[in-house]
Amino acid sequence: MVDQRPPLSSVSDFATWEPVLRRMLADDTDRRAARTARVAGRIGQYGWSLAHRGPMSPAARTAVKDIQRALARGGVQEIAFRARIRPDGRTTLGLVWPSPAVEPAVGYPDLGVLVLAEGSLPEPWLRRPEPVPGAVPAPSADPELLERTLRERLPDAIGATEEQIAAAEERLGVALSEELKVLYRVTRVDWGDDFDAATRAGDAVGCELSGLEDLHVVDAAARHPGWGLGAKRAISTAPGAAVQALAGSPGWVGFGSNGGDEFAVDLTPGPGGHFGQVILVDHEQSLGAELVADSLTDFVLGRLRKEDQDRRGDAPDAVARVGAGGAETVQAAAHPALEVLSIGAGDGAPHSLAPVAGLSRLRTLTALPGTLADPLEVAALTALEFLELGARDWRVLLDAGAVPRTLKAAAVTVRDQDHLPVVAIANEILALWDRPQVVQTLLDGDLGPAS
Repeated sequence: MVDQRPPLSSVSDFATWEPVLRRMLADDTDRRAARTARVAGRIGQYGWSLAHRGPMSPAARTAVKDIQRALARGGVQEIAFRARIRPDGRTTLGLVWPSPAVEPAVGYPDLGVLVLAEGSLPEPWLRRPEPVPGAVPAPSADPELLERTLRERLPDAIGATEEQIAAAEERLGVALSEELKVLYRVTRVDWGDDFDAATRAGDAVGCELSGLEDLHVVDAAARHPGWGLGAKRAISTAPGAAVQALAGSPGWVGFGSNGGDEFAVDLTPGPGGHFGQVILVDHEQSLGAELVADSLTDFVLGRLRKEDQDRRGDAPDAVARVGAGGAETVQAAAHPALEVLSIGAGDGAPHSLAPVAGLSRLRTLTALPGTLADPLEVAALTALEFLELGARDWRVLLDAGAVPRTLKAAAVTVRDQDHLPVVAIANEILALWDRPQVVQTLLDGDLGPAS
C-alpha cells in the first residue's frame, strides 16, 4: 500500500531525509564503486537505529531530531525506512509506518516481525511449571525464628490480619507459604509516605519490601522480549535443578526487589529445590530465575546461596545453527529435541530440510536468502510457529499456497533483494491471517553521483 500515509508532511518530504541518507552513505563501498547502494534503519521519538560509522554530522543530527519532533507531533512512535541509491544518485526511499501487526525488533532494521496471531507468545513463555509432588520446605525454614527475628527488628510494625492475608491469597489464586504469611503478620507494609518506615522494613527483610496488597505473581508475558528474540530461545529444567526454567509461574510470588530485579517466593520449585525458596527474577533476562536462598528465613538472616550454572535455564541442545560457526549440514543438527534451527551462510551447496521434516518440537526456522535448496520443503515442518526467510523464498511459498498455517509470527529477511516488493510480500503473508496491512510511502529523490 503506497498511497496511504499519515498526515506528517515534513516526514514524507524527501528533503527531510537527505542529510540522514548522505551520512549513512559516507562510507558505503558500493556507492564509491559506482554500484547501487542500499541503507535501512529506524527513527523513533526517543532514539534511532542507523547503520553508520563514526559521529553524525550536525546536519544529519538536526535532520534526525526534526524527524523525531514531527513523529511526536503526529503521535507516531517510530518510522522505519529503506533506501536504494543508484550510481547516478537517483534514489527511492521507502518509509514503513507503524502497524499493529508488526513488532519492531532488534536485527530487523526496517520491516520488523509480522505478528500473525494477535497476543501470541513463543512456546517458552507459555510453559507452565511441572508438578513436583515431593517438594517440601527447606530444613532451614523456621516460621517461629523468622517471626522472632522480624519482631526484634521491627518492634513497632503493624501486621496484617488473617482476613487480609486470606484476601491476598484469594486475589492471587494461590496459598502462601507459612513463612510469607509470617512476614506479613509482622508488617503489612502500609506506611504511605513514611519513607523512614519503608527503609526500616527493607533493612529488616533484606530488600525493598512490597506491601501485602502489592504481592503479585510473576507474569511470563510481561517478560516476553518480542518474537524477534524470543522465537530463537529454548529452555529446559535440568534434573536436580532447584528452580524450574520458566519465564513465570503462578507459584512465583513477588514480594520485593533490589531496586531493579525482583525477589519472589517460589511455590513451584524444581526437582532439586524447596517449597518456599527465594529466587531472583533478573529484569535484564526474559527467561529463568536464580536461586537466592533455600527459605525466607535464610533470606532474612542473610544466609544466601547460588545454584550451579549447569542446572539453570538454557537448553543448548534444542537450538542448532547450520553454516558459519555451526554444524555443516542439517542432517548433523537434526535430533528429536530440536526446537530452533538457524541456517546461515556457508561455503557449500544450499541445504535440504528433509532431515528435519516432521520433527514434533521444531517450532522456529530461520534461513538466510539462498541457503535453502527447496523452500517448499518448509511445508513438511508441521510444528512451526516462527519462520524467517528471504524475500525470494517467501515468494515461492506464497505462489504455491504453501505458507505453514501453524505460524504465529514471521519475518522477511532482506539482503540485496530489495528490488522485490518486500512490503507487498509482507502484506500477502498478513492477509492469510486477516491481519492489518503494512502502509508504505515511496519517495523519489536525487542525491547526485558519489563524489
